[in-house]
Amino acid sequence: MNITIENIILIGSVLLLISILAGKTSYRFGIPTLLLFLTIGMLAGSDGIGGIYFDNPQIAQFIGVVSLNFILFSGGLDTNWQSVKPVLKVGVVLSTVGVLLTALGLGYFVYLITDFSIYESLLLGAIVSSTDAAAVFSILRGKNLALKKNLRPTLELESGSNDPMAYVLTIAFLTLVQFPEKNILSVLPMFFLQMILGGAAGFAFGKLSKVIINRIRLDFEGLYPVLTIALMFITFSATDAIGGNGFLAIYICSVYLGNQNLIHKKTIMRMFDGLAWLMEIVLFLTLGLLVFPSEIVPYMGIGLLIALFLIFVARPLAVMISLSPFKMKLRRRFYISWVGLRGAVPIVFATYPLLAGIEKANIIFNIVFFVSLTSVLIQGSSLSIVAKWLHVGLPKSAKPLSPTDELLSEHPKAVMKEITISASCPATGVKIVNLNFPKKAIIAMIQRNGNYLTPNGLTEIKANDKLVVLTDKPEILDKVYDSLSLKRVKEKDKISK
Repeated sequence: MNITIENIILIGSVLLLISILAGKTSYRFGIPTLLLFLTIGMLAGSDGIGGIYFDNPQIAQFIGVVSLNFILFSGGLDTNWQSVKPVLKVGVVLSTVGVLLTALGLGYFVYLITDFSIYESLLLGAIVSSTDAAAVFSILRGKNLALKKNLRPTLELESGSNDPMAYVLTIAFLTLVQFPEKNILSVLPMFFLQMILGGAAGFAFGKLSKVIINRIRLDFEGLYPVLTIALMFITFSATDAIGGNGFLAIYICSVYLGNQNLIHKKTIMRMFDGLAWLMEIVLFLTLGLLVFPSEIVPYMGIGLLIALFLIFVARPLAVMISLSPFKMKLRRRFYISWVGLRGAVPIVFATYPLLAGIEKANIIFNIVFFVSLTSVLIQGSSLSIVAKWLHVGLPKSAKPLSPTDELLSEHPKAVMKEITISASCPATGVKIVNLNFPKKAIIAMIQRNGNYLTPNGLTEIKANDKLVVLTDKPEILDKVYDSLSLKRVKEKDKISK
């Protein structure tokens, strides 16, 4: 079956519905949802029962890049800076040095066991060198897996920030495959330029985006997520246009925005959470359609060997060497090495050799697809079991909510306080978004002139307002009073029942 304008909506919606229904029951059998999305795409393809013919790497790459924008941006918005800050150095080292060592180690192994040239081998190693943000975010958050000693923020930071390194390495080694007369030193300027410009642009666009979101006056709340999507794509494309790494830029931009006071922040984050899931499903279905299972069969043997070396040798060695300067228990290092999930990102990166038209592009693509499939199946289905074996997981009763989950929760907080704003209060006339309000407290309602208002970021505090503040800890109220420039009145706080 060929995809046409007449049937593309029907085919797409049916595949989407099947994927959602299949994903609903997948964890009962310990099967990662993303693996099912890939499988459904393969079954719907020309080699499967669906018979849909799709062989366009350019469209697949475009869908992949757009999807990764949403997945990385959503992951960044949900990243709490306070939880990331203690593990920032570890995460950065893993996402740079760790990725480089993985690429070099696996590339050399491929060179030893295949007829690939050294640059072709390193290209394959670079393509599968990064952990996949879509796989890590969806599996860790989908299973609500609680881990000890900052392991979860470390893994999420690494997966969200190491795609840029893998992308730069992929482009660098692809250039060397196309122009063998060049040497590795010749691509170093491109590497540093991409990373430096990407980081700087991400931070700059993050600050600019905050100003635009908070100062623009839109008539409808639903337009704020649309505005954020526009800013996301501008960040990516503008950074790419000046020679920076767009993936790094949107991740840094989203982490910055996720830790700022934004108008309609709850709406924006919920919208991106849903869009990230949609993009993950679309991305994995598309890549499943792109692959021809019959072409993978001849490379299953070599693909399995490369996958096992990556999982049990290259990734663990890279993690151990990268983390050698840091104090960390051995079992935690082993768990970090085990959560080296490969998923959609390597498959998307494998389309670059296809579009470049290099000699072994099809072989590389099929091997990368099999390696990603094996990684998601073996590692993705065993994260909880390995966490239990290594004693790095927390019992279900001790699983904490992330700060973001706590803020967005619809459940009432433990402590409720009514604060009256006098005419002399410095907060009078100030918009809520500009109050620098504590992140673990919210203004649930405002009593004004006998009426109760549900505030948002644009609401201005007025004299004689009575603020109904909810928080989870009494000590947070001190920060609330500081943000309102008031002295806390020593009286018994009202405890919600």
